[in-house]
Amino acid sequence: MDNRPISRSSIPNLEDLPEDVKTKIQSVQEKTGFVPNVFMIMARKPDEFRGFCTYYDAIMETECNITKAELEMIVVATSAQNDCLYCVVSHGAVLRIRSKDKNISDQIAINYKKSKITERQRAMLDFAVKVAKESQSINDSDFKILESFGFDIEDAWRIASVASFFAMSNRLANTFSMLPNEEFYAMGR
Repeated sequence: MDNRPISRSSIPNLEDLPEDVKTKIQSVQEKTGFVPNVFMIMARKPDEFRGFCTYYDAIMETECNITKAELEMIVVATSAQNDCLYCVVSHGAVLRIRSKDKNISDQIAINYKKSKITERQRAMLDFAVKVAKESQSINDSDFKILESFGFDIEDAWRIASVASFFAMSNRLANTFSMLPNEEFYAMGR
């Protein structure tokens, strides 16, 4: 068992949080059976927590032409590129559950180009990784490749939004040494 603290930053007491923040955290706990560490870490800044959750829900939970499993693929692939332990482990667990594939998360985290995914998904991840690592190099040819696999401009926006949001999350998680909950490691296996 890892005895390191879950973050360099302070962790608030649940009972001391604003009611809406506490309610959101308790809702997640009821759904998953535990409180993901990122929620308690982010809750130390209630306004940022609210913004984080609102944007997360907007890009990860609203319907679009990309499946929820594919959105998780984007998170895992880009978080792996950014060396983010927290996001690779936690979203890898969600990907295993949503894809019903116990191996896909590990494959995508290690080398998505060699993983068992479709060519369409590989094009999606190529674009997402480029957004995460070298967005200044995105050009018309990148959009044409996406279009050739049936992704429209709204899909490209979603892919870029997910990659960008998690680039920010990856940087916070890495900077403050956020550790994933032990529960994530066994989920979906």
